[in-house]
Amino acid sequence: MSGLLDGRVAVVTGAASGIGAATARLLAERGAKVALLARRGERLEQLAAEIAAAGGEALPVVTDVTSGEQLAAAADTVSGRLGTTDLVVTGAGAMLTSPFELGRTQEWERQIDTNLTGLIRTIHAFTPQLLEAASLGRVADVVTISSIGAQIQAPNFAVYCATKAATSHLSRNLRTEFGPRGVRFTNLEPGVVDTELMEHLDDPASSEWLQGLIKSIDVLSDRDIAEVVGYAVAQPKHVNLTQIVVMPTQQV
Repeated sequence: MSGLLDGRVAVVTGAASGIGAATARLLAERGAKVALLARRGERLEQLAAEIAAAGGEALPVVTDVTSGEQLAAAADTVSGRLGTTDLVVTGAGAMLTSPFELGRTQEWERQIDTNLTGLIRTIHAFTPQLLEAASLGRVADVVTISSIGAQIQAPNFAVYCATKAATSHLSRNLRTEFGPRGVRFTNLEPGVVDTELMEHLDDPASSEWLQGLIKSIDVLSDRDIAEVVGYAVAQPKHVNLTQIVVMPTQQV
């Protein structure tokens, strides 16, 4: 599979762990030069070293996606060091659950700021490069990492699910603007994935439900999601997989 993405310049947010890190590894394995964006610099340096040791090329760029200024600076850094970005994967995300009546506004704001506003800022920061790449006849992609939470209803997950529903609908709408100009949008909605996000839960009911599910069935891994991303962005330029739902076989 190596070489499928030769010559491409990819940006992956949330690259310090989970789906973001796994996707960055896979894209690099297949030939892309990858910019690693996240807040935890030490994690990014370690991942970049791993990718380099395996023969790939990765650039760690410490960035908080909730900051438009940091994203603008990151976009300049990536274009200056790696070239024009033609692939953006939005792996940054937060999942914090609690009964709505508790009014944990800080948790609501963090999820909205990261999952939605951060997503919008990320896409906007790299829009000029994506359009430039497309205008030159190159394949150009944005992959938004949403969740099956965009489609379901679950107690204590209301704000998280709302941000993911917004993610999915944003991707569909932006495709109407950018598809005719050669930029593909793929929205990915995974079911339960065993990642670091699970460790952030402090709501006992939600944590118990998710941990029970993880122990009772074969849930998805971050590499599973990375494989789907890799498949989607390797399609011919005229083929756009716009919406992909990936579920553990046993999750219903």
